[in-house]
Amino acid sequence: MRIHEIELIHFRNHTHTKVAWAPYINVLIGPNGAGKTSIVDAIHYLCMSRSFVTNSDTHVVKQDTKSFLLRGQFQGQIRAQFQLALSYSRGEGKKIFVNEGPLDRLSDLIGMVPMVVLSPQDEQLTKGGPVERRLFIDAFISQLSRSYLRNLIEYRQVRRQRNKLLQKYAEGGSFRVNKILMQNYLEPWNEQLVRIGAKIMDERVSVIDQLERFVQFNFTEISGLEMQPGMRYDAMVTGWDGNSEAKAVSDEDSKNKETDSTTALTRLERIEKCFKEALDKQFDKELERGQSLVGPHRDEIVFYLDEVELRRYGSQGQHRLFALALKLGQLDYYSKELEDAPLLVLDDVFGDLDEERVRVLLEHLKAHQGQSFITAAHPVAFSDFVDFDAPDHMCITIKDGNVAETK
Repeated sequence: MRIHEIELIHFRNHTHTKVAWAPYINVLIGPNGAGKTSIVDAIHYLCMSRSFVTNSDTHVVKQDTKSFLLRGQFQGQIRAQFQLALSYSRGEGKKIFVNEGPLDRLSDLIGMVPMVVLSPQDEQLTKGGPVERRLFIDAFISQLSRSYLRNLIEYRQVRRQRNKLLQKYAEGGSFRVNKILMQNYLEPWNEQLVRIGAKIMDERVSVIDQLERFVQFNFTEISGLEMQPGMRYDAMVTGWDGNSEAKAVSDEDSKNKETDSTTALTRLERIEKCFKEALDKQFDKELERGQSLVGPHRDEIVFYLDEVELRRYGSQGQHRLFALALKLGQLDYYSKELEDAPLLVLDDVFGDLDEERVRVLLEHLKAHQGQSFITAAHPVAFSDFVDFDAPDHMCITIKDGNVAETK
């Protein structure tokens, strides 16, 4: 996948900026606040319908204006050439256009242009709570599988309706029923929650098992440390250990080089059974708290180094290297599974890396068949590894929202 050109109008500190990109490595140099991150964030907006820097669309509208507009020219294997445009206006919200035709749903954009981003905001991915890692794995799989994204959306809708019923019971008031009648009210929602949630959990554990191998390879390459990274999916559904099942299936697949279709189905049935039993056990507590306490919305993805939990005991450097290996693992996973090589954004990553890590990372990027975008406050040693005189690569300087190509 390639983006040939991007245009920003009233986006952050850019009044009107247009950049034509090189097909492989693109480096954006400039001081802090110059507008480097704004440009790569605009690419993320066009591909994912949101910012990777902030959760609010209003915060990216240029000061003293009411709206912004982004346009990008793309080319891939599936779609030969196409244009994406995204507009936002206060009071009207976001609109997305493909070749000037509006998209009915924002979710239809996800996966159209696969991309991977590593930025300072990813610090919470390894240091923060379970929500950060659930968001990561859901966004990861959604770019691979449209059915997974549909299941996520449907699951959230079912959980919202189920929670409304639980909240009404917890609040009491005019809604006073006995527990048996409440079980009957919840039963149709429970069936949907289990059916959809089990699919999400099953897909998560399969992907995490495969992603772990890419992370292990990249951590060894990038860090130079003799430590073994690991990932584990901890489900709130007791009685089911998806990690051991996933590894057993993977080992059997590698021996037979075939996938037994009944294995995945049997595992899915086991998840559903354990999920339903967990709901029964938590019934009283859910009534008391007025919310759903079991399901993929409560699960955790745990990161390890040599069987020691990274979140609790990892050093600053280990967190940084693990996050880098995780995103490079995502890049390798996408490159293997998707027809279009993903776009890669590294925002302000090189400043904390020593010379050897810079060398290893740039060699990795040179081997990547897709397009990369790197922001940095200083040139580092990019020109030692990348030939910017060649048309395949480009280095530009950003200052006060203005762009100039440099050598």
